[in-house]
Amino acid sequence: MKTISFDDFLQVELRVGRIISAKVFAQARKPAYILEVDFGEAIGVRKSSAQITALYQPDELVGRLVVAVINFPAKQIGPLMSECLVTGFHNAAGEVALCVPDQAVPLGTRLL
Repeated sequence: MKTISFDDFLQVELRVGRIISAKVFAQARKPAYILEVDFGEAIGVRKSSAQITALYQPDELVGRLVVAVINFPAKQIGPLMSECLVTGFHNAAGEVALCVPDQAVPLGTRLL
């Protein structure tokens, strides 16, 4: 594992957002959803492709808080321009479980 400085860590903008829309990403090569995530007034709504279909259904995602990287460059994924990276962890079966705050925090709050 490579060691990084605290200044390196501070360059990553990990922010809390609320999923406001989740739909099947039919054109994706691997099963995925297109998420719209609201990061509050200062940042706004961003789209993301998320390979989280094994553990979540679209209707149960709406309203959930998530942690996402918001300062990666936008990335074209098929017809979607992904504007943030929603974070998660692989479980023992290789399925992605979302990284989420365990308490309510304001949208856009930065992880430190």
